[in-house]
Amino acid sequence: MIQKTNRMNLVEQVASQIEQLIESGSWQVGERIPPEMELMEKFDVSRNTLREAIRALVHAGLLETKQGSGTTVRSANSLGAALKRYVKKSALLEILDVRLALEKQAAQLAAEHRTEADLAKLESYIQDSLQAAKNSNRERFIELDISFHKAVVVASNNQLLIDLYEPLLEIIYSFVEDLMTMNVPFKFEEELHIELYTAIRSQDKVAAATYVENYMEALRKVIVKLMEE
Repeated sequence: MIQKTNRMNLVEQVASQIEQLIESGSWQVGERIPPEMELMEKFDVSRNTLREAIRALVHAGLLETKQGSGTTVRSANSLGAALKRYVKKSALLEILDVRLALEKQAAQLAAEHRTEADLAKLESYIQDSLQAAKNSNRERFIELDISFHKAVVVASNNQLLIDLYEPLLEIIYSFVEDLMTMNVPFKFEEELHIELYTAIRSQDKVAAATYVENYMEALRKVIVKLMEE
């Protein structure tokens, strides 16, 4: 519910309320925000105040303004926005370090806490990935691969870990795309993660953690090689 403002710093209030609308899901990522006149009326503020609040959120990374397409929601929360701003400056190897830390812990916890529903979801992503591989549908394969990784994190049954991982999803997708643009041969069979699924199903925490370590180390070698070329 949008509240009319009546305190001194109107810009901060409007920015805060817009941020709440985004974080609550009322305004979805990728969605264009309502027209300026509508927002001025609902917030009961001037055009200058509204525009200043929007500029602040654009700078923070929550909103994005493009010529000809208006202002859209760029990130679902402040953490996600901060990560996206940072990733522009961070190296692929740094992203890999973060993935290793989170996904290794998630894999171990998933092996311990996974349910039958979790296993069914993981298996379905693998089967769908196989089909995408047969069709050489790279984009679909990558989407399914990331969904698999997310499902492993969800299976950890650790809400904080899930919340920390969520903002990384777009970064991970970009990470894979970056590797592709650097002419890395895309080997579908190495991205199916059947061994990880097997370890989680068998509740083998050591095997699950070892798989993630080996997988990330293999990616690291590819990246280092590309940097040397």
